[in-house]
Amino acid sequence: MTLLALLQDYTVQTVLAGAVLLGLTSGVLGAFAVLRRQSLIGDVLSHAALPGICLGFLAAGSRDLPSLLTGAFLTGTLAAVTVLWLTRTTRLKTDAALGIVLGIFFAAGVVLLTYIQTTQGAGQAGLDSFLFGQAAALLRSDLWIMGGVTAVALILILAFWKEFKVATFDPGFATTLGLPVLALDLALTVMIALAIVVGLQMVGVVLMTAMIIAPAAAARQWVDRLGPMVALSAGFGILSGVLGAGLSAAGRGLSTGPLIVLVASAIVTVSVLAAPGRGLLWAVLRDRRAARRLRARQVLLTLDRLARDHASPGFRSDEGLLRAYHGTPPRRALARLEAEGLIRAVPHGPEDHRHWELTPEGQTRVNEFRLDGES
Repeated sequence: MTLLALLQDYTVQTVLAGAVLLGLTSGVLGAFAVLRRQSLIGDVLSHAALPGICLGFLAAGSRDLPSLLTGAFLTGTLAAVTVLWLTRTTRLKTDAALGIVLGIFFAAGVVLLTYIQTTQGAGQAGLDSFLFGQAAALLRSDLWIMGGVTAVALILILAFWKEFKVATFDPGFATTLGLPVLALDLALTVMIALAIVVGLQMVGVVLMTAMIIAPAAAARQWVDRLGPMVALSAGFGILSGVLGAGLSAAGRGLSTGPLIVLVASAIVTVSVLAAPGRGLLWAVLRDRRAARRLRARQVLLTLDRLARDHASPGFRSDEGLLRAYHGTPPRRALARLEAEGLIRAVPHGPEDHRHWELTPEGQTRVNEFRLDGES
């Protein structure tokens, strides 16, 4: 099937639109979760959505999407409130509270899902698809629900941008300004629950946490300010959704949700490796450049030391003598120093190989090194 034929397919169009909404919402809200060091909150809220899905099914008596998503949102919000209550009223640390809430809510969800599967017969068909997502079952009417949830979350972020920014980076300062930090924390957490609700049918309960964290973690490698990070995180989220959905449509039997998460993970990997200034490859290059600079400095100081030991400012050292001092051939360091004009090659008859001596610029650099060492 050609690309044009794929794009004209009703199901593919619907899935791509859902993937864009998923990537946009999770990217924007995930940036705040990462900066608040609450990466696990997405994991907790996504797993806490399972009992809500089951309760929504029991309340509606059928696989009615609005009822399922409403239940998921309510139990996700309840889980978020429970985490905040535990961390503020007990001695439990945040990670312990997150682990406790995740275990309780997910266990309750599995029990309810098992109960429904054994008592509801054919009416529960497809309900377990919310564990891993089933993007192909997405309908145009579902997109309106997802779009509405996305719009609410984005409007709230824009309306309270300054307040969320201060509360995210400096909660203590936000408190001195009279801002309701607890309410802002709760609002952000509830909106993350909204983002999870948006993605449940696309990637499912189990993988949704990756969509909250991965785009933001990738964006954090490239930028230092909140605004660009949120925008880039949203872009990475949309790119992950579109590419994952496209690969799923182009291949046969490939699940959309896992592919979206794999694309997001690939973006994180590239960002961690290649992001300017922060990437691991850049760190390796910086270390190598620093090692070469240190090696050249050592050779330059050795040339000066040999000249002083021989009481001859114009003493000429050959490569073999320098190798004896440093234990390894200093050829690259000599080439670097010569290129910088700090040393020069001079003849030293009757020997036919090159010798080296400091230039006036090199002597000045040595004096600077010596002053730095003394200070």
